[in-house]
Amino acid sequence: MNTKRGGKPNPGDTVEGLFSRFADLVEKLNGLAQTGKELHQVKEFTRGAGVRGIYGVNVRVGVGEHANEVLVEPFGNIGRDAQSGQAMVQDVLEPVVDVFEERDRTLVLAQIPGIALADVLLDVHDDVLVIEATSNLKKYRKEVLLPRAFTREQMQLACNNGILEIGCIG
Repeated sequence: MNTKRGGKPNPGDTVEGLFSRFADLVEKLNGLAQTGKELHQVKEFTRGAGVRGIYGVNVRVGVGEHANEVLVEPFGNIGRDAQSGQAMVQDVLEPVVDVFEERDRTLVLAQIPGIALADVLLDVHDDVLVIEATSNLKKYRKEVLLPRAFTREQMQLACNNGILEIGCIG
């Protein structure tokens, strides 16, 4: 952790500092909205022995039919405790996911290192896809909004080198 003079922690390196910096991110988003580009930022911190937190956002502006929208997708393993409201490191990681609309299918790519295809469980309700994957060392979970409704039978899966590929056909 970086420290200021006097040995006090730099506020940006704490969980609370991370959340407070989202205001700066919103300002950057306004700038991105004018250019139609993508922003991908990741922060990692440690707190105590064996506690490692990762949080990031993937921001896209001007994608496909949503040319005037800003899409912000968080990922990582930091969330708020429902009872205390305090930031905490969760056991389940939220992977980076990209959705591409191709001519003959919708392609969903998820970064889930350390996971085999046999470890993946998919659930779909209308246009919401839930990806869950568990191995001995890692757990992932992500809800993905699809451009339209699909059934599980319309999905083809492949997993190679930590990249889960879901082709939605139909």
